[in-house]
Amino acid sequence: MKYFNKIAVAAALSVASMSCSDLLEPAFEPSKDPDQMIDYANYADQLLYSAYIMMPYTSNVQSDMATDDAVCNDNANEYLKLATGAWNANNGTLSIWKNGRGSIQFINELLSRVDEVKFSDNEKKNELFARRIKGEALGLRALFMFHLLRQHGGYVGGELLGVPLLLEPENSQSDFNQPRATFKACMEQLLADADQAAELLPNDYGNLSSAADIPAKFQSYGLSSDEYNDVFGDIFTGRLTARIANAISAQAALMAASDAFSAGSGITWEDAANRAAKVIDSKGGVSGLAQNGHLWYSASEVNNNKSFVNPAEVLWRANVDAGRSLEEEYFAPTLRGKGRVNPTQNLVDAFPMANGYPITDAAHSGYDKNNPYADRDPRLEAYIVFNGSKCGHNNATITTATYGTNNDALNAEQGYSTRTGYYMRKLLRNDVNCDPSVEDNKDHIPARIRFTEIYLAYAEAANEAWGPTGSGSHGYSAYDVIKAIRNRAGIGQYGGDPYLESCRGSKDAMRDLIRNERRIELCFEGKRFWDLRRWKADITDTARGMRISGSEGSPVYEVIDVESRKYDTYMIYGPIPYGETVKFSNLVQNDGWK
Repeated sequence: MKYFNKIAVAAALSVASMSCSDLLEPAFEPSKDPDQMIDYANYADQLLYSAYIMMPYTSNVQSDMATDDAVCNDNANEYLKLATGAWNANNGTLSIWKNGRGSIQFINELLSRVDEVKFSDNEKKNELFARRIKGEALGLRALFMFHLLRQHGGYVGGELLGVPLLLEPENSQSDFNQPRATFKACMEQLLADADQAAELLPNDYGNLSSAADIPAKFQSYGLSSDEYNDVFGDIFTGRLTARIANAISAQAALMAASDAFSAGSGITWEDAANRAAKVIDSKGGVSGLAQNGHLWYSASEVNNNKSFVNPAEVLWRANVDAGRSLEEEYFAPTLRGKGRVNPTQNLVDAFPMANGYPITDAAHSGYDKNNPYADRDPRLEAYIVFNGSKCGHNNATITTATYGTNNDALNAEQGYSTRTGYYMRKLLRNDVNCDPSVEDNKDHIPARIRFTEIYLAYAEAANEAWGPTGSGSHGYSAYDVIKAIRNRAGIGQYGGDPYLESCRGSKDAMRDLIRNERRIELCFEGKRFWDLRRWKADITDTARGMRISGSEGSPVYEVIDVESRKYDTYMIYGPIPYGETVKFSNLVQNDGWK
């Protein structure tokens, strides 16, 4: 639970961080009656922490192994099983039902009493504490609703349904056999919660040195900087903010406007674009795109971003995690890793050439199938280890070809070696030494939401709403965003980006380009599985790999099939857990699931 350490500290200190006269005792006792939170502020904050600790936001690297982007070398892996035919209503691998519904219960309990809680003897601060905690709770309720809809929303007999819509706390006398609300009603509540959270919260937490620096929305309280810092200061960094609430609503609106949900969501592409634009505007528009944002996890970006500071790319993160567990799990075997995530040839082929053209464009790209990694988009080498790549603290050469002499080679040892001819590099620190006899832990920043994700959400929605170069009421278009993202990656810096220019006159061509940029930029971050479904795209594309035989001086490249994807068409939507539908007769199952 390292990811939640700072939130836990903030929960414990949200009252203790005030002056001594504000400290309220006794501390949290889980056995207390919820009514007692009125007198014990720590109890209220611990209810909120209970929701925070069950958040689904950490990059789910492994869910990509259930798509065409990656496979796993561990036959017991749950995502491998899911992708190859084991997904059913009893399989909880992708379910958010228990944590989502449970967290909303904690939040509803808190919201029902928060305005009565005594947080401070200082009247102004007391009101602000209630305001902040209410805002956090509403934002978290929106977050959990988004994930519940994404994972469990679906059609029943032609009607798009969400989940039971509960706004009051349940107790032993409650009727738990509640029907599912419409998807549209759930979305309306989600967006209302997120909007209200954004009104109540600051854009960021942080200590201020002067009352003149207090944000305009809090100026009427007449606070000193010390009073403001007690409620919105550094110690609360990591908790939900207005900017985060707006980002959650942008994520949800993008999903709801997409093909799989648009007919029953009430959300348009314009709605989705406008919500993403709120976040982008707070970052300064397209010029606010972080210069090295696509490498936010690298040593150079992480080392100077501890304590209360976020890298420019990271909108919301968990605590800095000091360790090497990621490298031990995903490094190649000779670097003392298990090589668990094996990127596919499908994903490798998605990376364009350095000149911006897809490798399938024989007339312009310059792609050489006998030298397939030459002159490619620099993100390919940054995110994926291929044959001949240098990697690890000693800059070792990784040989995945069949003529390799160690376990880095294709299928050399089951459970450790790559099945596709590739290893994952993204998210990992290249300077980590995984030798168990050496203590070499390094800091990592787990990103919950990246700004680039929201820029891409805007590009997708804006293109659908107004075309490639339209901007609605905003000063930037889908074309502008994609140009900035590709230029940052190293495409278009020399000789322009003629492929992008060829797409600017066609919504269809720009759509394909945006989806491909999203695939590349967000690979191994738990997005692809759900993107394919909301787009109603092919979810059964066979995962492929690259077998390189011959010799180092004369390699022979052969694309191979590695693993089929076994999904039925109804699996665009996830199931309601089978056990819940058995217990509650009003909780109808999505079409196709048993």
